[in-house]
Amino acid sequence: MKGILLACFGVLILTPDALLIRISGLDAAPLVAWRGLAMGSLFLVAAALTGQLRLFPRLASSVGAALVLAQWANASLFAPAISLAPVALVLISVATVPIWAAILSRMMYGQPTRPATWVTIAVVSVGIMLAMSGKSDVAFTATALIGVLCGLGVALSLALSFTLLRHNPDMPLLTAVGTGSALAGITAFALTSPQEMATGTTWAIGIASFVVLPLSFYLMSEASRHTASVNVSLVLLLETVLGPLWVWVGIGEAPTSTMLAGGAIVVTTLATYLWHLRRRT
Repeated sequence: MKGILLACFGVLILTPDALLIRISGLDAAPLVAWRGLAMGSLFLVAAALTGQLRLFPRLASSVGAALVLAQWANASLFAPAISLAPVALVLISVATVPIWAAILSRMMYGQPTRPATWVTIAVVSVGIMLAMSGKSDVAFTATALIGVLCGLGVALSLALSFTLLRHNPDMPLLTAVGTGSALAGITAFALTSPQEMATGTTWAIGIASFVVLPLSFYLMSEASRHTASVNVSLVLLLETVLGPLWVWVGIGEAPTSTMLAGGAIVVTTLATYLWHLRRRT
């Protein structure tokens, strides 16, 4: 339950991220540069202050390299996905995180997924599909296909990161996430310029890059130490339905009735599943 609570707090902090991205007004490359460099710097400084930085050599292992690569992919792919494909298609792609987490946990570590979890994944997926069906900007093109593939890359990298952290408690979390984020920021910075990075809405960029992302991803990553990665992935889906509500409050993009109905299915299903976990514990 400690892991579930950490994941819930992390996801609730993450929910305004889509709104802040919209307000920032930045293209994909400068946005990734801001977010990657800020998050990487904060995590590496925290690693130095807590003594985790001296564990950097552990990242030279296959598990460490995969963890860094997963964080690099996660930090690099979300903004391009949003810029290339309709938000609805991207969110549906990212919503496959718990499925990937269940598959990876089984393939890599032989951890079975309980029937109740599969039922929850199925019902939540239906709710998300219903929520996204009410959006009018869904159009599938060749460009959108690339964006969807980026969204699937985000889902796969998140699932891999949560799974590796769950089963390898010796990996230095702060150092690994900080290194991957910094690499994503450096890669994006090479594709943009300081002038482009300075054109957006500064306060939105600052809040997203220095508060929302670092704090939420630390809590979710730490949560994966205490509960199965598929549980963290399921809680993460709350961001899919709560994020649009922040956009509604912030810039007036009202959700449709089908979006609200789908969101209600997701929230109710997850609440029931978490109650089931609590009772079983």
